[in-house]
Amino acid sequence: MALIRAAIFAALSFWGIASFAQDVTLTSPDGQVELSGTLLGFDGEFYRIETVYGELTVDGSGVLCEGPACPNLQDFVAEISVSGSSTMGAVLMPALIEGFALRNNYTAARDGVDSRNFIYTLIDTETDKPVARFYFHVSTTDEGFADLLANDADIVMALREIRPDERQRARDAGMGDMTEANRSRVLALDAMVPVVSPSNPVDRISPQDLAAVFAGRITNWTALGGADAPIALHLPGARTGLGQSVEDDVMGPARSTFAEEIMRHDRSLEVVNAVLRDPFAIGIASYADTGDARALTLTGSCGFSLSAARGTIKTEDYPLTAPMFLYLPARRLPKIGREFLAFTRGQSAQVVIRRAGFVDQAPEEVSINDQGYRFANAVTSAGPEVSLEELQRMTRTLYGMARLTTSFRFEAGSVRLDAQSRSNVQQLARALEQGKYDARQILLVGFSDGDGPATANRDIALRRAEAVRRAVETAAQTANFERFQMNVDAFGEALPMACDDSAWGRQANRRVEVWVR
Repeated sequence: MALIRAAIFAALSFWGIASFAQDVTLTSPDGQVELSGTLLGFDGEFYRIETVYGELTVDGSGVLCEGPACPNLQDFVAEISVSGSSTMGAVLMPALIEGFALRNNYTAARDGVDSRNFIYTLIDTETDKPVARFYFHVSTTDEGFADLLANDADIVMALREIRPDERQRARDAGMGDMTEANRSRVLALDAMVPVVSPSNPVDRISPQDLAAVFAGRITNWTALGGADAPIALHLPGARTGLGQSVEDDVMGPARSTFAEEIMRHDRSLEVVNAVLRDPFAIGIASYADTGDARALTLTGSCGFSLSAARGTIKTEDYPLTAPMFLYLPARRLPKIGREFLAFTRGQSAQVVIRRAGFVDQAPEEVSINDQGYRFANAVTSAGPEVSLEELQRMTRTLYGMARLTTSFRFEAGSVRLDAQSRSNVQQLARALEQGKYDARQILLVGFSDGDGPATANRDIALRRAEAVRRAVETAAQTANFERFQMNVDAFGEALPMACDDSAWGRQANRRVEVWVR
């Protein structure tokens, strides 16, 4: 690692990054105001310097810069450092950089020390001059957050949400609350998928059994309906975002710890390859990397099953979704960096995300005619607390409408929206501001798990739907709410997505859906 760090430092020094860590003096044109300090960055408009007064941001149009680190204002080249997840850095982010370059009449040239440390230079095709350099350090989510806290990264790629201790350290370092909308965003969606060899007869597994397998409590395939053979275990590395998501979302709800004999791999694709070589192996990999391996369907004792697919990942109906995050410290990026981040939210970027094998966030409408299985499940699972009248009311209300793939779920034991849902609030708010739902009816529909009295569950589901409406209305500051209708309703436990006998199932059932007419 030390050699790699030394190599990338040498490369960055060659490209000019190291020169920023030098003293400069900023002086007003009349010479009355003078600031001296270490230049931390320049975004083409503002200087960021460390002074005796702390870190300051200074408008470059109002000062003269003196010192060896002062940038060339005539031929300014924006410099942006990106660090973190190898899953995102290997394919997705390079594809987005190249898509952004193509859309803006730039040429994207890649140079690098190795596959983990490389530089994308964007060159203006008209002037043939570089306008930006994106410096990539592709490693793990852990290292991305470490680089952020060390002030060595402008953008962090993460396959998990920032943890409480990291969030507090970032706040203490003056980087703001990294969970706020302007500090974090969901770039794309992925999922954790249990995979086996195509020759393995097992095709489904319950979340409880999945946790028991990786805890070492189930060690033979016969317990899962397979051959009499020991189970070989494969997972992404413990410091990778995907590996940590498995720990949090698979083992955590089952209150289990990992078995010692698990084989760990640096990348999700290596997990898939190991499983393909061994008919008695099981792994958990990225949905985008599944390839020729067989993805196991998640099932429950009540008979409901959920498979990883674009639609179920987008709606978060599949319980092991894994949002792919970008985290940004509380400082200005160069203008071209801000333009790139804006590009990642647009329709062109969603196409790039899909072509890269990941799940995009562009909302899609699912006709009620394509959801017959859900209403059949509702009828099948209805009990004494869910009356025929309530099922009929739900059917009458939703008839003729379509479900958006945009859904909202809450953190376990909390009224706070989870990370993907907070991103969905911003997405729906932007669509309302842009007039995409003008002259239409929007219905936010709350659903609950079946734990507790049905009447109380419906009331809770209605309060959650109202909380989502308030969040969307607050975010959609420029929307004209007279041009569309947005109402709320709730049907409690009437439309379950999964079995209520596990934390995973109850989490899948507690949701607010968006229906449109």
